[in-house]
This record gives sequence, structure tokens and C-alpha cells, in this order.
Amino acid sequence: MHILHRYFHSYGVKNIFRLIFRRPETLLTNMAAFSQGNTARQKSLIAVCQMTATSQKNDNVQTILNLVSKASAMGAQMVFLPEACDYIGESKEQSLDLSEPITGTFLQEMKTAAVQNKVWLSIGGYHQKGPDTEKVPKIINTHVIIDDQGNIQSAYGKTHLFDVDIPGKVRLCESDSVIPGTEIVPPVPTPIGRIGLAICYDMRFPELALSLAQQGAQIITYPSAFTQTTGMAHWESILRARAIETQCYVVAAAQTGKHNVKRSSYGHAMVVDPWGAIIAQCSEGVSLCLAEIDLDYVAKVRSEMPVWQHRRTDLYGRVTALHSDSSIISPEEQDSYQFGHVIIKSSQVFYRTLLSLAFVNIKPVLPGHVLVAPIRPVERLSDLSPAEVTDLFMTVQQVVNTVKQCFDVPSSTIAVQDGVGAGQTVKHVHVHVVPRKQGDLTNNDDIYDHLENHDKCWSETRTVQSEQDMATQSQRLRLCIYPSP
Repeated sequence: MHILHRYFHSYGVKNIFRLIFRRPETLLTNMAAFSQGNTARQKSLIAVCQMTATSQKNDNVQTILNLVSKASAMGAQMVFLPEACDYIGESKEQSLDLSEPITGTFLQEMKTAAVQNKVWLSIGGYHQKGPDTEKVPKIINTHVIIDDQGNIQSAYGKTHLFDVDIPGKVRLCESDSVIPGTEIVPPVPTPIGRIGLAICYDMRFPELALSLAQQGAQIITYPSAFTQTTGMAHWESILRARAIETQCYVVAAAQTGKHNVKRSSYGHAMVVDPWGAIIAQCSEGVSLCLAEIDLDYVAKVRSEMPVWQHRRTDLYGRVTALHSDSSIISPEEQDSYQFGHVIIKSSQVFYRTLLSLAFVNIKPVLPGHVLVAPIRPVERLSDLSPAEVTDLFMTVQQVVNTVKQCFDVPSSTIAVQDGVGAGQTVKHVHVHVVPRKQGDLTNNDDIYDHLENHDKCWSETRTVQSEQDMATQSQRLRLCIYPSP
């Protein structure tokens, strides 16, 4: 009886009775897990909110503050708010007029609420003013994570925009008023686990969820404002599918009810566990529900159903987040890097991503000749994973542009010596990027002879650069990529 009492207190009477009549098997499973979890391991408690935003921003803020205060009092460590929690405008023009920059009043109030209630907040989507609304009158639908100290830990711009244009029937184009996001933001570490950020319509694209899971997400969140029609048909099915295929907790705060004469939302904010079971769901109206996040359970599901190990990437490739600003890492993250049998000091590295690095060449064929290599020591191009290949050549693209800018040259030679027969002397696949201009060599194609022999003989015509020279050149190149302190 004690376990039953604690379970009712944690999940709420309405949610319990919904499970009794609709999913008795889920109720029994959850109670068993609750009993075991509270005696065997520590869990994190979250609150998932449901609200009916209108165009009245002050009223919406007050609703949020009430929900956050209530969630904190119930012991939640993190509170999840829905898409458009700041407001839902009655027209495109009003939505633009009410938008704010990331330094605006709305987020300042949210930061204060996080500090006062000692909780982390997922601001599931607020209308961020675009960079130049005079020329481009659009907003960015931005999902923001705020920690319990009031700091913004991560921000994600909604990448998938809902556009439907059927001549003579319907036109509903989100892109008319919203600037799409340009990157998949890496999962953000929080006290409840690593959270992958998405928004509403993003849930219809499993590639995004799989990419986040592959980057280490244990929880994926889809704050939403689903319509009644699509909500009744797809809401639960999609959320459970994303949880099952990624083996992550899926957290979906939601808008509910009538916002204005033109718009209503489905509601049913919920949390789905990595096995696909709904473990918490809001009742009708403005409300919240609690759920416990158990990272041990994530590991257990992935261990007992090891789908990540069974993927046939040789047949259909790997879903990979492409290059973005978030994947750029300071070269100083480590003191040195292994390049075949050679140790490259971090002072020689001018650009680094999660999987690749670019560094100054000790014996350049021409001024500005640099190398790009995967961080993992791999001898041949064919040994790289799809993710490494993608990252390597997107890094090459960035480096080519940087070298052109830094050395004021119009062209580049890009070459890979794949194997000993091609002139490879360092057994670590790498790409040569050589800045070029007319007349730099007597015969243009002599560059390939120089590349083939540049490591084999230390000719008097090409000097070996000192560590100081390489560090100086590296710093010069870094300044073209990384902003100055």
C-alpha cells in the first residue's frame, strides 16, 4: 500500500485512472518499475506542462510562473514548457510585432523563474526576433534550455517548417514567417541526462531523432502545438515511435485548447519511456504531469535490444549530423594529437571538429600548404566511417576557404595520397590543401610530383619549419576561423 500511495502521489489520480481503463498493462509495468526504482536506484523527476497561450504575453508569463512554481514544489528538477509558450498571435503581423531578441524581457523572466525555483527550464519554443526584421520580416522558432543558475545552456532553431501549398485548396506555409534553423544542436548535458532538442513538426522526421541519439542523447524533447486533427491521428503514435527507435525518453510538452477564433491545439502533453510506454500524460486544460527519468533504464533497454549494434550501415548508410558551428572544438582541448607515427602539438592545429583536425605542415610544398586528417588513426580512405568521411571533407571545405582568405590566393590544389603507391609516407589518411596562384610552379601539374616526394627527401630548396614558425602560422589561420577573445 505504501508503494501504491507514493505512485498515486507522483503521477496524479487522473492519470492513474486513465491508465486503469485504457492501459492496465502499462499501469502494472510502471508500478513495478516505480517500486524497483525507488528501492534500487536514484531517478530524476521532471514536470511536463500544458497551457493555452494567447496573444496576451503577460497572462502567458503568469501561467508559466504558476506551473513552474507548482512543479518545483512537487520536487521536479526540470520543467518542460510547450512550443509558443510566450504567445500565440492572431496574425502574422502580430506575431512579428510581439517577438523579442534572446536578450528580451520574456527570457529574462524565465531566467529569474529558474533561479527562484531552483529548476532547469526547457522553453519549448519562443518567438525570437529575426536578425533583420526590416529586410526579412520573420522570426526564429527557438527552443532554449536554461539552467538553475539562470544561464542559457543551449538554443535550437526549429529546422523543419510545415509548408503546404495546394493551388485552389489550401496554403499554409510556416516559412512565410519563420526562418528555419541551420543545424542539429548537440545534446545538452543536464542533471536529468543528455537532452536532444527539437520542436513539434520535427518529430515527423526520424533522421533528426536518430542523429541526436547517435550523438549521445538519452532524452529527446518535442515541445508542440499540434492541431486537433493531426493530434488525434498521429500525436501518440509518432511520439512512441521516436522513443522506441531511438531508445530514448521522449518528452512532449503541449499547447491545448482554444487560443483564438482561428486556432486550437490538441494538448495531451506526455512522456514516453525508451520501451515506448506512456509513463505520464496531462489531463485536459492547463496542467502538468510528473515523470521519473531513469538513465539506468535507458542503458538496460539498449543492452537488451541492441539495435544500434545491428544496424546495416553498409547497406543504407548512417544518419549523421552534418557540420555545424556547434561541432567546432578548440584545438587546445588536448595537448597533442597522433598523426601516424608523428605527434602533432596542439599549437600546430588551427581547426578541429568532433572527428577531424587541420594543422600546419612541417615541410610545405608552397606557402600555406596545410593538412587535414581524421582524429582517429586510420590508414586508408576506405577505412573511414560515413560520418568521418562527411566530416573530413566538410572540414576540407572550411580549410580551403580559410587558406584562400589568409594567404590571399584564388585557387587551391586538394589531394589525397591513398596508400604507399600514391606517395603516402605517414600511415594516416590525410588531405593536402595547397593554396595556388598562377606562376607559382613552372608547370602547373608539377605540384603532384612535389607532393609525392615532399616527405621522401629533405631537399635544400624546402626548409623544415620550426615549432615556433608553425605555431605562428597556426595562430594566423585560427584568427580567420575563431573569433578573437
